[in-house]
Amino acid sequence: MSLQVEKLEKNMAKLTIEVPAEEFEKAIEQAYQKAKGKITLPGFRKGKAPRKMIEKMYGAGVFYEDAANIVIPKAYDEALKECEETIVSRPEIDVTQIEAGKPFIFTAEIALKPEVTLGQYKGVEVPKPVIEVTEEEIQAEVDKERDNNSRTIDVEDRGVEKGDMIKLDFDGSVDGIPFQGGKSEDYPLTVGSGSFIPGFEDQLVGAKIGEETEVKVTFPEDYHAEELKGKAAVFKCTVKEIKVKELPEADDEFAKDVSEFDTMDEYKADIKKNLTEKKEAAAKREKENAAVEKAVENASMEIPEAMVMEQVRRMSDDFTRRIESQGITLEQYMQFTGMDADKLAEQMKPEALKRIQNSLVLEAVAKAEDIQISDERLDEEIAKMAESYKMEADKLKELMGDYEKDQMKSDLAIQAAVELLADAAVEVEEKAE
Repeated sequence: MSLQVEKLEKNMAKLTIEVPAEEFEKAIEQAYQKAKGKITLPGFRKGKAPRKMIEKMYGAGVFYEDAANIVIPKAYDEALKECEETIVSRPEIDVTQIEAGKPFIFTAEIALKPEVTLGQYKGVEVPKPVIEVTEEEIQAEVDKERDNNSRTIDVEDRGVEKGDMIKLDFDGSVDGIPFQGGKSEDYPLTVGSGSFIPGFEDQLVGAKIGEETEVKVTFPEDYHAEELKGKAAVFKCTVKEIKVKELPEADDEFAKDVSEFDTMDEYKADIKKNLTEKKEAAAKREKENAAVEKAVENASMEIPEAMVMEQVRRMSDDFTRRIESQGITLEQYMQFTGMDADKLAEQMKPEALKRIQNSLVLEAVAKAEDIQISDERLDEEIAKMAESYKMEADKLKELMGDYEKDQMKSDLAIQAAVELLADAAVEVEEKAE
């Protein structure tokens, strides 16, 4: 195999890879051996037709495509080992010469890792965080805990009110004709939650158990079901059950029940402490993000489109795994949202570009500052991972290969670069508009 590298514009390159004729001939023979069992020629038993006869019958190139598929992956992998460039995208393959008895030649257009020119990255200005916990926030946490400890009671002596939890039968129609999904029995609904289209839940207020209520609504123009967009509908509704939450009093007894404290004042003081710690952690992350953002703004680099699309592909794969873990397929998600693969990719591109820029700049900072991760520091991180996996650190370390350890060191160096930028940043108070 021989390799030629041609640099193109915008950090793209074309690899021209030549495979010797003898090697391509072996691939053709391999393709023939794999396919011959499916081929029948007059005068020959199935699978016994000679290669030359098949090529004469179907053309000299009958096995070329399969042979190319055998040769290309191996040749490309060898080219990657020989190439001194850092490749950051999948290849766009184009076959330029394919003929028995001649070298097999193909090109692979790929994106190269961009060079980064750092600007100012130390001492950049970032907004000064305001860390304040209000009484309203403390009370909201108390109310959340009251809600968690609430009990539900049946209501029979009044109509539906906002906040009630009801069971509902409904039967919807458009122009007197029922539509798919427009009918249900014992549907659980919290009135005022906004689960139904605008106006539906409001018209249930006052409805009493067992009485039929007619609800008239118009489907939004952007409704996910095409046949219902903008259509006026009528729902015949019957409330079957009304329940309300009964919340415990926010007193010392409640504090004792839900915490380790004896009084409400002590409980609230602990809530304030926890909220303050959360806000401090959030402020630290915001400062780090702002410092990195400024460092990226001050740097220069040219990101190839193919590199962005490779990042989009990874993000899309991650997104698919996440929604599938929730029991939803990607196809179902597309149906629910009216999205398609192209729209999803376009939506992800800005975040993909940002991730690439952040990563490249932080790598450049780590290199400029000669940030090195010692084996001892790596062992500390492995010990933390082992603890979370409930494993022995030495056992986890044995299971990890050199690539995983190098990747961990790289990630730790990136995090150290983030901390360096944040520590060196100058906090400035934001001016009131």
